[in-house]
Amino acid sequence: MTALPPLHELYQQHRQRALAVVRRIVKDSDEAEDVVQDVFVRLYTKNVHFDGKAACTTWLHRILVNSSINSLRARKRRGKLETPLGLVEDPEARAVGNERHAMLIEALQHLSEQHRLVVTLRDVRGYSYPDIARMLGLPEGTVKSALNRGRTRLAKVLAQQEPAEDPQPDDVR
Repeated sequence: MTALPPLHELYQQHRQRALAVVRRIVKDSDEAEDVVQDVFVRLYTKNVHFDGKAACTTWLHRILVNSSINSLRARKRRGKLETPLGLVEDPEARAVGNERHAMLIEALQHLSEQHRLVVTLRDVRGYSYPDIARMLGLPEGTVKSALNRGRTRLAKVLAQQEPAEDPQPDDVR
């Protein structure tokens, strides 16, 4: 196992390159800053061990790419659950967005506390499985199964909430 240089040196040496790599993937400067900062904080707080099988830069690059992809996935999940109401100018579209949001909030109340917490932390807040496991004091496998069960239950509740489509009258001539 090869030792990493002190974290502050690693950060100073690789920050600009790390930002460039992440920006190319997430295509958002602010999000890139967040991802790079999160990576270096995780390296510091989790006492990550560098095995020396690859160059330090290669190892760091892989971590940055994986974290960037995770950030994109979280953004996509959040996008499915959020309707950018501030951007909607059409009153009808705004009303539909408000209705969807209210339905989601109501549907979440039908989940157990554990399922509601896991779904909210993962799909709304974008936390990783290990982070959720640590926050809730659960094994990672339990988090994954609770998320699956919570999503399944949420989908069933939302399906029951959907208003029935009005039957279209036959074309009368």
